[in-house]
Amino acid sequence: MDAMGTTTTSMTFEQFEQLPDEPNKLELIDGELIRMPPAFIQHMRITLRLFRTLERALLDLQARGSAPELGEVFCETGYRVGPHWLIPDVSITHAGQAEDKYLEGAPALAVEVMSRRNTAKIMQRKVTLYMQYGGREAWLFYPRTRLVTIHRGRTAVEMEGTLTSELLPGVAIDLAEIFGGAPPAKSGAR
Repeated sequence: MDAMGTTTTSMTFEQFEQLPDEPNKLELIDGELIRMPPAFIQHMRITLRLFRTLERALLDLQARGSAPELGEVFCETGYRVGPHWLIPDVSITHAGQAEDKYLEGAPALAVEVMSRRNTAKIMQRKVTLYMQYGGREAWLFYPRTRLVTIHRGRTAVEMEGTLTSELLPGVAIDLAEIFGGAPPAKSGAR
């Protein structure tokens, strides 16, 4: 049984594709359907600030002829990662990322804004899948502590204040601007 008390059964990607539309964010990991309720507004503000920041930075880099291995920036866009379906909050594709009906394989960069509903087990599995299927980095944003963990392969680095990444040479992201205002209340902000 899952946390909501319903029985979880194994599902193929083809069965997953046939599910009806619903307001929840759905992911498929190891045959398990993961339902996430709509994100709180603070979660979305962080997501959108980061999306805009990464989009500007990537366009600048590409205009200067840097980061030719990177493609486009997306927000809340799904990726078919082998038999899995993952929806990072923000992502940057590989240049020429394979696609059919969906983006295929992991993005070059997958960003997840953490909430109380993100279990450590699910997040670790997602990071592993991103790396296993061609991702270069996965960033986990922690609004409560205002920290970011950057995963590269099997290594992880924690950052606060300013985020830099070898994936985006010369780019420095002010985390205070991304997190915005004061840290969220401990009552469960996402």
